[in-house]
Amino acid sequence: MKIASILENQKIEKRVAITPEIAKKYISLGFEVTISENYGSHLGISDEEYNELGVSTSNDEKDIIMNADIIVQLGLLNDNKNSLLKENQIFIGVLNPYENKEIIDNLVKKNINTFSLELLPRITRAQSMDILSSQANLAGYKAVVESFANFEKAIPMMMTAAGTIPAAKVLVVGAGVAGLQAIATAKRMGAIVFATDVRMASKEQVESLGGKFLTVEGAENLETEGGYAKEASDDFKNKQEELLSETLKKIDIVVCTALIPGKKAPLIIKENMINNMKAGSIIYDLAAIQGGNTAHTKVDEVIDKNGVKIMGESNILNKLPTSASNLYAKNVFNFVSNLYDKKNNKININLDDEIIKKTLIK
Repeated sequence: MKIASILENQKIEKRVAITPEIAKKYISLGFEVTISENYGSHLGISDEEYNELGVSTSNDEKDIIMNADIIVQLGLLNDNKNSLLKENQIFIGVLNPYENKEIIDNLVKKNINTFSLELLPRITRAQSMDILSSQANLAGYKAVVESFANFEKAIPMMMTAAGTIPAAKVLVVGAGVAGLQAIATAKRMGAIVFATDVRMASKEQVESLGGKFLTVEGAENLETEGGYAKEASDDFKNKQEELLSETLKKIDIVVCTALIPGKKAPLIIKENMINNMKAGSIIYDLAAIQGGNTAHTKVDEVIDKNGVKIMGESNILNKLPTSASNLYAKNVFNFVSNLYDKKNNKININLDDEIIKKTLIK
C-alpha cells in the first residue's frame, strides 16, 4: 500500500500531514511513503531526514498523486490536482464539506473515498484521531499569547514599592477545547479569567481551571448529543447580550472561540458592547474565518475601534506549524490505522464502524 502527501499552498497552510516520526510508523505498518521534495524544509525538516527513514521524495507531484493508494493532506487539493485523483483512491484531510460541497461532490462522483476528519464522532475510541481537539487546543493557547503580546499593560498583579499593578481581566467566549485552553493559559499567566458558554456542562470545567463562569439567568443547556454547541434562542441571546454588555465594561482582553459546526459563527460581541470597553482593550476572534463572533472582525487585519483592537487570523496555527503538524500527523496516522487491515494488506472501509461511517462523505 502506498501513502503520499504533497506540500500545501504555503501562503495558506504551513502544517504538514506526515512528520518523520509518523512516516516511520507508516513504514513499520507496511506502507510505502512518498512526499514531495522540500516537504518539511520550512519546518526545519530536511528531505534527508525523511529519506533515512525509507521515505521517497519526488519533485513530480502529478506522479505522487496518481500512484498513491491513500493521500493525506490538511485541506483539499487545487482544481488541477483534484483532476488527477482516480477511482478507489482514498483522500483524507480537513475538507470543510459545508463550504466545499461542490468540489467534494465531484470527488464522490468519481468514486474517490473522501474522508473529512472534522466529522469524527465524539466517542472515546475516536479521541486519538480528534483533529478538532488537538488543533483547537493549540489555537486557544496561541490566541491568548497573541492577545497578551498586543496588550500594552502587564498581565499578572504586581506589587511594587511604587504601587500595585492590578491583574488583567480576561473574558473567554465559548468554553470548548480552544476556550478551555485559553482559560488555562490566561490563568497560568496571572490574569483574572471569566468565561461564558451556552452549554451548562462547561461551568464545572471552567471553574476547575480557576475561571469564573458567567451564567445567564434561566439558561437552557444548548448542547447537541455530539457535545457541540447548538444555536441559542432569541430569549437566551438577549439575556446573554445584557450580561456581556455589563461584563465587558471591566474586561481588558476578550478571546472569542464560539463556533457552530457547519454554520456561520454566531455574532456575540456587538458594536454597542465594543463601545462599552476601555480603550487599550484587545479582542482576539478565533472564529474570524467563519464570519467572526465580533462586530468589525476582519480576517488577517487588526481593526481599531475607539481604541479597542479587534484581531482575527485565517489560520493561527501557521504560527505554531511544528507543534500543530506533530499532533495532526498523529491524529491522521491513528485514523489510517483504523482503516488498515494489516493481515490482508488492504484498506477496509467498514461502514459498521461509526468512525468510518461518519467521516466518509457519500
